[in-house]
Amino acid sequence: MEQNNLTNDPQELLKSKQEADKQKQQFSSFVRDISEPSGTDTGQVSPDQHREPDKQNTLKDTENRML
Repeated sequence: MEQNNLTNDPQELLKSKQEADKQKQQFSSFVRDISEPSGTDTGQVSPDQHREPDKQNTLKDTENRML
């Protein structure tokens, strides 16, 4: 029968937690690296530059001003 990796040994738990924290930090670093704006050198345009005005909100604002 195969033994589980679960343990109550504090040293093993600490080691496991440290490994998990290291993986989380590496993942967070990776996400930050790919999420940062890279500028226009890649040819990508910010989605805000192509956003059309929201007509429904504009109409609602106009309606609210009339009230």
